[in-house]
Amino acid sequence: MIVQDVINYLEELAPLTYAEDFDNVGLLVGDKNTPITGVLVTLDTLETVVDEAIQNNCNLIVSFHPIIFKGLKKLTGKTYVERTVMKAIKHDIAIYSMHTALDNALQGVNDMICNQLKLTNKRILIPQQQTIKKLTTYVPINEAETLRTALFKAGAGRIGNYDDCSFNVNGYGTFNANEKASPTKGEIGAIHKEEETKITVTFSKHLEQQILKTLFKTHSYEEVAYEVTTLENANQHIGMGMVGEFKTPMSQQAFLKYVKENMQTSCIRHSKLLDKPIQKVAVLGGSGSFAISAAKATGADALITADLKYHDFFTAENSILLTDIGHYESEQFTKNLLVEYLTKKITNFAIVLSKTNTNPVKYF
Repeated sequence: MIVQDVINYLEELAPLTYAEDFDNVGLLVGDKNTPITGVLVTLDTLETVVDEAIQNNCNLIVSFHPIIFKGLKKLTGKTYVERTVMKAIKHDIAIYSMHTALDNALQGVNDMICNQLKLTNKRILIPQQQTIKKLTTYVPINEAETLRTALFKAGAGRIGNYDDCSFNVNGYGTFNANEKASPTKGEIGAIHKEEETKITVTFSKHLEQQILKTLFKTHSYEEVAYEVTTLENANQHIGMGMVGEFKTPMSQQAFLKYVKENMQTSCIRHSKLLDKPIQKVAVLGGSGSFAISAAKATGADALITADLKYHDFFTAENSILLTDIGHYESEQFTKNLLVEYLTKKITNFAIVLSKTNTNPVKYF
């Protein structure tokens, strides 16, 4: 097994296509073709974490946060980032980061928080838009079923809870439908005498290369007429944050105590108590002030997140309980999620959970 094999598994869970534009995700250090000796999973990559990888004979570090974020112009060892990268390179250790790709994954960071708090009826808080694409192409009628089946096997037609969806011009959502087409002189495909049919399928945007490769491989024409468009639909299975519910409402004081214990945090900063029960809860791991309005729009009784500033607490406006449990504390169980996932996928060597506490924030 090589580094790329592990990356392939990780991108099944959290395709990098859905990472935020500002982020720096993927293989940050190392060669993707290097044979794997072991994998160490961590929240942050620091020098001490690289030392831990060396001690455990792990030459791949899977890190939630990217150690290289703003870019490096020099490698002199002056900063902790430079020293960490230099040590990793010196010892032939690759570093791979997922960050906001995992934030946006359905079974990612925020799902882990919901599970830790035993929330039910979970759904995405801020669905990501423009993640669904549509392919339209023409094919001879006698080849239509073969092409349609090949596209479905490549991942087309799987949107949310729906599988094998293809469409015609008469309406959105028709299954396995088509439209006959007779090309006129001058149109692409006019040289083909066979009667054609129109096939339209939807697919998740991270599958575009795979879908097009399948189209070109399966289609009998040397020059294939096709069009790919981006749909405006919000994706209910990809996005930031989650909303869930407790089976039984609890008081705000009981809620704060429950969160403190289950999220293993020593301090919770919160907005004014409103003397109303907590049942619907929005969560967003890491810096989540941008999600306050979305949480309020869902009717959530509370928002659990981190890095709230002084003026952010005013925006509660007596309608929601805002809680800041700490950045590290909100994401600390992410590495457990990744270890559990990779352990199921890879059985020929151990996936090591980092024991290094990388939280830079201390409490007095």
